[in-house]
This record gives sequence, C-alpha cells and structure tokens, in this order.
Amino acid sequence: MSDFLGSFCLVLHGHLPYVLRHGTWPHGEDWLYEAAAETYIPILNVLDECLFFNARPKIVMGLTPVLLEQLSHEHFKTGFVRYLEDRIEQAQRDKKDFDRIDNGHMGYLAEWWEGIYSGILKRFEEMDRDIPKAYAQRAQEGLIEILTSNATHAYMPLLLEDASIRAQIRAGVASSERILGFRPTGMWLPECAYRPSGDWDPPINWGHRHGRIGVEHLVADEGISHFFVEHHLIEQARSEQVFNDGGWWKVGWDESAKYPGRGWNSVHEPHGVNSDGTGLARCNAFARDPIICEQVWSGAFGYPASGEYLEFHKKWSPKRGLRYWKVTGNKVDLGDKHLYYPDDVPHKIHQHVSHFVDSLKHRLQGHQHRTGGRPGVVTACFDAELFGHWWFEGPRFIRDLMLTLNADPTINVTTTREYQERHPSDKVVSLPEGSWGEEGDHRVWTNDQVNWMWDIEYRCESTFGRLTSQLKWNDKPKVRELLEKAGRELLLLQASDWPFVIRRGQAVDYGIKRYMQHVARFECLADIAEKVDADTSYLGELTEVEQFEIQDADIHDVIFPTINLNWWDMD
Repeated sequence: MSDFLGSFCLVLHGHLPYVLRHGTWPHGEDWLYEAAAETYIPILNVLDECLFFNARPKIVMGLTPVLLEQLSHEHFKTGFVRYLEDRIEQAQRDKKDFDRIDNGHMGYLAEWWEGIYSGILKRFEEMDRDIPKAYAQRAQEGLIEILTSNATHAYMPLLLEDASIRAQIRAGVASSERILGFRPTGMWLPECAYRPSGDWDPPINWGHRHGRIGVEHLVADEGISHFFVEHHLIEQARSEQVFNDGGWWKVGWDESAKYPGRGWNSVHEPHGVNSDGTGLARCNAFARDPIICEQVWSGAFGYPASGEYLEFHKKWSPKRGLRYWKVTGNKVDLGDKHLYYPDDVPHKIHQHVSHFVDSLKHRLQGHQHRTGGRPGVVTACFDAELFGHWWFEGPRFIRDLMLTLNADPTINVTTTREYQERHPSDKVVSLPEGSWGEEGDHRVWTNDQVNWMWDIEYRCESTFGRLTSQLKWNDKPKVRELLEKAGRELLLLQASDWPFVIRRGQAVDYGIKRYMQHVARFECLADIAEKVDADTSYLGELTEVEQFEIQDADIHDVIFPTINLNWWDMD
C-alpha cells in the first residue's frame, strides 16, 4: 500500500425552522440569532483563517432553503443587530455586577464576552449583513460546497403524495438558486430520511399507496447528483449493478457478499442508488461514518463533554444570560460547575484534533485492508449548530482540524462533489428505508404523540391537490394568488421540526402552536380560494375574519416570496 490513505469530507447541516415574526424568547427568533452569532458567522471566520494560513478547508455546508430565506430577510438583519447590541450591553451589565461582588475572573470573562459579540457585530456589518452571500462567495472560490435541501425540512418518506415531495424539492432548489446565485447539486435529505420506490402504507390509516417513486428519482429529476444517508442504509443495501470491463452489468442481490473487496456496503465509498430495478444510478449516496462521528457527537465521551470546555446550560441571568462556567465534568451538577478559563482550551483542542486525525487514519487503513488497497472516503456528518452553539469551541476545533489535515499528505480533504467527480462510483444499490433518527427508522416522526399531526397534514395535502387540479387558477389571478398563499402555508406546516420538538419534549407548546397556526391559515386560504373560484365577486364580500386571516398570513409568513403552483405538477 502507498502512504496515501484516502479522503475526508466534513459535512455540516445548517438548519433552523421558520421562526421570523413568530416569537422571540424563549422560543422563536432567538434560536436564529444564537445560531448566526455562535455558528454561522464563526464558521465563516474559520474559512477565512484557514485561507490566511494557506489551507483549503473544503467543508461541505448544508444551508437549508428555509434557513437561507430567513438569513437573507431584512427582518432578520435588523433583529440580529439589536440582538448583538443587547449581548454587548448584557456583558457590560454583568461586568458591573461582578465588580460589585469583587469577582475579578468573572469580570474578565464579561469583558471577554463583550469583545466576542463586538467582533461578531463588526464582522456582520463588514459582510453587508448578508450571511448567505458570504457563504456563496466562498463556494465560488472553491473553499466549500453548499448543499440545498427541500423547502422547509419536510420529512419526505412520510408525506402522502409524491407531488408534495416534488413540490418541496422544487421549492427548495429554487430558493437556494435565487438566494445563492447558483444551483447546488448536492442535497441534504432532512433527517437523512429516505424511502425507496414501491408500494407504501402511511403511518396512519389513509389507504395503501401503489408504486410510490423513490426519493432518489425525485431529487435527481431536479438536478441533484448526491445526498447523504445513515450508515445502516448502505450497510444493508442490495447490489444491483456493477461497472466492469468498460460497461455496466446487472448483478444479483448477493453480489456484495461474494465480492466484499469491491467496497460493497462500505460507508467509505459512495454508492449509486436506484431502487426501482430499472438500471443505472440516479444519484450517489454518501454514508455517515458512525465511529468517527461518535467521537464528537456522544454526550457521554464525545469531545464537547471535556471538562475544560464552556458549559452550555448554566447562565448568569435567566433571560438571554451569558455563560461563565465550564463543563467541569459531564456528571457534575450545575451548582458545582467551576468557572471557565479560556486559556485552558487550546491544548485540549490540540489533543482532540490529534485524536480525531488518528481515528480517521485508522478508519481509512481498515478500509484499505478490507478492499485490497482501495482508498476510501470518511464522511462525517453533523448538525452545524453543534459547532459553536452547543459546543462553543467547535469552530476552533474545525479550524485546527483543517489546518492539521492540510499539512498531512496521507489524507485528502475534499468536498463530496469533488470526490465523486474524481472517483465515480462503480456500483449501484437499492437502499432500504430509514433515517438518522432514533433506531434508524421513522419513530421520532411517527408515534402516538404526533400521529394526530399526520392525519391533519394528509387532509391538507389532499385538499390542495384537489384545488390545484379543479380550480381555474390559470385563468383567474385572484384564485392563483390565494392558492399560492395556501401553498406557502402547506410547505410551512410540513416542516419535520414540529413533530420533532413535540416528541423530544422540547418546546412542545411552541411546536403545537406553530403547526396549528399554519394549518389554520392553510384551511382558511384554501376555503376562500374555492369560494372566489365559484364567484369572483366574493372577494368584495369577505368577512372581517377572512380579511384578517389573509393579512395575518401576509404579515407573519414572509418567506418564499414566489410560489409556483406548477411545483406540485407530476407531469
């Protein structure tokens, strides 16, 4: 074997649900402001710092369309500046408190926080308050790859109609292209959730569905070349095609067992995907490496649990409080946490980066050993907000990791798009159904706590499908406008975030409220559209409540400004 071991792709999934004009604290816009200040801008800083040291970070950055829409909106930009100014003022107030109690170290930390937020505000103004544009520029410079997703992070395998999945994908890709200025070719499947072609039964009693279209076909139809799945989907995939002697050949489902040296079912090689048995791959799937990701993700022994790092949960004041304590130990009560010492952090990051790189090499060496020397790729997928928001030191870990790997000739840091261009997949598989959620299936998004939501969602899908096929919206602009507003609400109520927070017991009240708000707006707009289609004069006879409902949707739901009803067209 040569000294070269293989490649590494760091994939960060940046996403937040739609929260603009839907509350601020404790649930709402503060989620977005925190993520921008603690993750999205710090990662931009990491990219620039790597470039300063002549390193190419090559990060794969997922920015969901609903996130891009919010970050590019003027309401976010002005609100974020106010948020940062409040953080600076909070640090100044804390400094006075600490001076009164004669705690010099906490006073030092308050000044430290003031400097951090002042730096973020300065950086935000320097980029003309346009975070998406800053990321787009770095993508065009070849520093990163940006992934798109469906419009509102809908859980695609559980949507009732293929038309709804297609609309989510089309709306998402259109939004990414409009805001970024280019059309991404990689996609983050929300929750890494995938469903193959074939017959399907909804999680509730809404009738058997024949011949559903596989997710890979729906995304490929919109120009997507690759996506990401959880490891067990690749490990349990069935072999379909193989490239040999200059051509593609149909193989049996047991081909992977016969020839493991080919890299079949390995999370360290992308696999072409086609689940309907018709032939060549529609997309490539990259699998998350669970061993590597656990080094960071695990709450028990992952790097963020180290005692030197900043404690997330303990704050000085109950509302928008700043953090002054360190983890100390992952089993230490909040009341017993020790004060944070920033100077203790660099050596711990160095230790963790060294361990991570050694783990990468071990994984790549193992793949070469199993395949007779084939260089592989380790794909490490994380929620972007883990780095900076949940793990304050995370962006510095990424910076030092990229600097270390750029100086190591045995591992090539690359993006998934570049990797598949240089190493085309030589095999096609049919993937099973699954996600990266609990137990690898759909149970987080379909269970006794949230199945009532699917009953309502399916009713809304069916209503919208009926109205777009029966109403004369092509000839009646007012009907089209009302259906476009209803379509926006349908996209927003389909977000996977609402059942997730309910299932997890996180912001349950907010999740239920937000879901039902979008349902109510959808039902009202759909009802008015149907009445106006039957009698255009009805617009002049709207009740006070109907007028308010239309205005309410216009005021609160200000993203996806252009809705195309043809997105739901299956032709």
